[in-house]
Amino acid sequence: DIKNGLSVPPQLKLRNLIEMAGKPAWALSVLTGKRKTFGNLAGHVKGMENVRSLAGWTATQFDPTLDWKDIEWIRSIWPGKLILKGILDVEDARIAAGTGASALVVSNHGGRQLDGAPSSISMLPRVVEAVGSQIELMFDGGIRSGQDVMRALALGARSCLIGRAYIFGLGAGGKAGVTAAIDIIRKELDVTMALTGVKSIAEIGRHVLAI
Repeated sequence: DIKNGLSVPPQLKLRNLIEMAGKPAWALSVLTGKRKTFGNLAGHVKGMENVRSLAGWTATQFDPTLDWKDIEWIRSIWPGKLILKGILDVEDARIAAGTGASALVVSNHGGRQLDGAPSSISMLPRVVEAVGSQIELMFDGGIRSGQDVMRALALGARSCLIGRAYIFGLGAGGKAGVTAAIDIIRKELDVTMALTGVKSIAEIGRHVLAI
């Protein structure tokens, strides 16, 4: 992103202007079209009118001083479920389990924060070994099919989060598309279990993997 000059809000530079000059129809449609914004936030975030104001608002949502004591404080005032997402490191998993959290999500946030970070699936077995007997572990990252779900469950996850799959369904067919996408994954999981001789989720273990 830095190499290609991508920023929020976008900045016009000579290179960009030269590229746009070669695509006049596209440039005109952008200039005369509706201003871009985030539909799921517009009207809900005070003062957010465009991408520039969104960037300013987003910057206020991150506090670099947060630490594990803040998690313990939240736990002390919140009696409901408390799930911590973004755990990859074994030591972090141990600390997180000690905060009183209800569950942990093993996730690298899709590599958005650090694209060189280990994959979620590669770290799942280590986290399971460290704290799997103490706290519920959920898995997030790369779930595209029922076979992916089975791999994560076989490595010790209790459940899986999906993102891209349901977004594809939503884009293609709205609510019905989301239902169809989830149903496809469920059927793929059923077939995978049948072909590996597993009769129930409880029977899924590392024995189904070629490792």
